[in-house]
Amino acid sequence: MMRSLWTAATGMVAMQTQIDVMSNNLANVNTTGFKKSRAEFEDLMYQTLRVAGTLTEGGNSLPTGMQIGMGVKPVTVHKFFSQGDFQNTGNPLDIAIEGNGFFKVDFNGTDAYTRAGSFKLNKDGKLVNANGYALQPEFTVPAETVNVVVTERGHMAAMDKNGNELAAVDVPLYNFINPAGLNAAGRNIYLETQGSGPPVQGIPGDTNFGTMSQGFLEGSNVSLVDEMVGLIIGQRAYEVNSKSVSTADSMLQTAINVKR
Repeated sequence: MMRSLWTAATGMVAMQTQIDVMSNNLANVNTTGFKKSRAEFEDLMYQTLRVAGTLTEGGNSLPTGMQIGMGVKPVTVHKFFSQGDFQNTGNPLDIAIEGNGFFKVDFNGTDAYTRAGSFKLNKDGKLVNANGYALQPEFTVPAETVNVVVTERGHMAAMDKNGNELAAVDVPLYNFINPAGLNAAGRNIYLETQGSGPPVQGIPGDTNFGTMSQGFLEGSNVSLVDEMVGLIIGQRAYEVNSKSVSTADSMLQTAINVKR
């Protein structure tokens, strides 16, 4: 069987992975706090037929070798945490992080992290996200509250009609040495892994930590133009690899017909 059939097949699988990743980026172009991903690839092992530098019978050193590659494989899907565009909502419970950092929420008893700051009040007055995961540290808004104020430094206060604080809490941010190593669990949630390193707690506005912007949400950092161009490139690369399969098949057919 011709090696090129299998080599081209690996290329088709790799391009399918790239298109799958970009399709997910496009599907989440309007998802609050979503971070885009990029598929990355590496070449497979080589069959070495001649080693560069080998001495010939005449005592000469070969300037180049002869290696035939076996194709390509996906090696990682890298997530990029660059800043997304801000959306002005005017909702006092919407909070965007301008810069580095994550909110911490209670993910069914597990610490989880998110960039989506679209918080709401549950029946007990606790600040939760759309899935009911409570912001950490927990903050309960009293029934007499007429306004909630959040400063850039993360001080959150429930105010009465006279402007007095009824309840308050300082909301920290959390950062990671390698945020790309976080495990995306869906629902705008990220979980700590060995690759991400442990979370580092900090005060909004401190070095390496962003600030909070009340009344705003961070949008997706997906660029429609970049993703559409990438889809075209991936599609054409898939077609080229399929042509390689067709060419190898035609060559095999020719070899079979020689016997006739």
